[in-house]
Amino acid sequence: MLNFAAGLLIAYLIGSISFAVVVSKFVGLADPRTYGSKNPGATNVLRSGNKKAAVLTLLGDALKGTLAVALAFHFQDQLGYSRTDIAWIGLAAFIGHLYPVFFKFEGGKGVATALGVLLGLNWVLGLATAITWIVIAYFFRYSSLAALIAALFAVFYNALLFGINGQAAAITIMSALLIYRHKQNIANLIAGKESKIGQKKS
Repeated sequence: MLNFAAGLLIAYLIGSISFAVVVSKFVGLADPRTYGSKNPGATNVLRSGNKKAAVLTLLGDALKGTLAVALAFHFQDQLGYSRTDIAWIGLAAFIGHLYPVFFKFEGGKGVATALGVLLGLNWVLGLATAITWIVIAYFFRYSSLAALIAALFAVFYNALLFGINGQAAAITIMSALLIYRHKQNIANLIAGKESKIGQKKS
């Protein structure tokens, strides 16, 4: 139990590293929480016009989710983690991204980190979810819409691959939180006011 609690805490701290803020500061951009959607994520960083910073943000946010899960798998035998435990550790990293202790609990919406967690749990699960995002984003040009649909399909893909179990519960909660964090985007989509990918927003 203590090992599991430690795993959750470490994963949360890893998830709390906001690469949107760190990368933006490193390359001399404004804090992404001060412009556009004010969301510290890759899509909002892209609105600055700096594609390299957006890519670095995307990779960093995804890799921290994968890292938290990979570490749990690496020490699985020593610490006695089950696959369900590892899925919940991945969820802790995701929550760290949403509510980062290092950045006054003002985090992003979790798309890249959620994908990183899914890839860490199973590459087929992560790849299927990523392809879903890419297809929707390509045809509709809305990052938020792609994220919402991919989140729903992630639950379906996981059930198809692993059935209904503890991992399914963790992924369902992760998807529900991701959708909740997009509530304003949902309202904007309905109102026809949502910004498209690459569109600058004052």
